[in-house]
Amino acid sequence: FIRENALNSSSVSKIYGFSSRVCFTGIKGFVAFHTGCFLRQRKNLGFSLPNSLKLKQNHSSMEEEHSYVYSVWAIPPLDVKLRLKALMEKLRDEFGGPEFEPHVTVVGATRLTEKDAMAKLEACKELKPYKCRAIKVDKGSFFYQCVYLLLDPTPEMMEVNAHCIKHFGCSNATPYMPHLSLLYGDLTEEEKKKAQDKANSLDQGLCNLDFEVSSLALHKTDTEDKTLKSWEKVAEIPLRERE
Repeated sequence: FIRENALNSSSVSKIYGFSSRVCFTGIKGFVAFHTGCFLRQRKNLGFSLPNSLKLKQNHSSMEEEHSYVYSVWAIPPLDVKLRLKALMEKLRDEFGGPEFEPHVTVVGATRLTEKDAMAKLEACKELKPYKCRAIKVDKGSFFYQCVYLLLDPTPEMMEVNAHCIKHFGCSNATPYMPHLSLLYGDLTEEEKKKAQDKANSLDQGLCNLDFEVSSLALHKTDTEDKTLKSWEKVAEIPLRERE
């Protein structure tokens, strides 16, 4: 700004494409730049942005639609969920860890826009309900596979995984291992063994558990957030027999 509160027109035209001189009268406010957007204090500035710039801004905001980390979960029936939640709560009471819903991960953490994620989930509706059968309570080597119920990798389960990861445009970094987590945490090997034994003692029929999955759910699952406070269910779809 110069003393007469006029902005040099050549500078403006170079940046914003104005063809005429732009003047400000009685300016007490300011003009600022933030991420390529021209901000103004409407009360004090006597001009508006050109339509060409507004269109560019709108186009840019559409292109920059937010993406999130999503996972697809197979959901156990209500009676199984309640049984597992009671067990999981008792394990957390002793060993700590965040609360989460019982589920079998079908598609692991994948970054997408919500629109894309919803469209891909819809493409999985053609799947049939399928059976899950427990093998044993086991322990893993990282936070999200601390203590879990290992499931039988039947051809049916492997086909569901293959179908879903194809539609979601991702792949398994390691061979798919169907499981249902009982406890998340960074525990020592000794603590994990105690939690494993505790799970078996609290529910002695756990290794004979079998259930049918009749719905898939889309969840936001930012794996950087170990509190799981940002995790949330976005949608759930039923699986149904093909006609």
